[in-house]
Amino acid sequence: MKYKRILVAVDGSETSDLALQEAIDLTKDQKGSLRIIHVLDEAIVKYAETYIDYKTLWALYKKEGQDLIERINKQLTHENIDFSVDLVVLKVNKGRLAEKIAAEAKKWHADLLVIGTHGRQGISHFFLGSVAERVLRLASMPVLLIRGQQQ
Repeated sequence: MKYKRILVAVDGSETSDLALQEAIDLTKDQKGSLRIIHVLDEAIVKYAETYIDYKTLWALYKKEGQDLIERINKQLTHENIDFSVDLVVLKVNKGRLAEKIAAEAKKWHADLLVIGTHGRQGISHFFLGSVAERVLRLASMPVLLIRGQQQ
């Protein structure tokens, strides 16, 4: 199968970096286009405002996301591929992270979605859930899960 439009969701983790590298390699191999997204979940900051100033925390969170996007943009400038890197905001009460990732892939008409997974099991999976698992269920296109290194 040919994948001409590959979307990868990143979060700055080592597992996410592995997923990004796989997406880059696939894009080169398939001579396709790559879109990299980092989703800022506004709810994470909004629900913390009881403890810390919302505007300050949002500015820090957004800066961290922008720094990640900038780092990836610099990294990919040296690759010989068609790519875009975007910071996407998930507004409070507008769905969950996995839904936003799947929706962005569908809106961009991706024919492959790549995402890293930490491979948690047991009680940690029960409490933390899995964005990757939800994306797998929600996506309307094939999903490639990249497993992180075992700790």
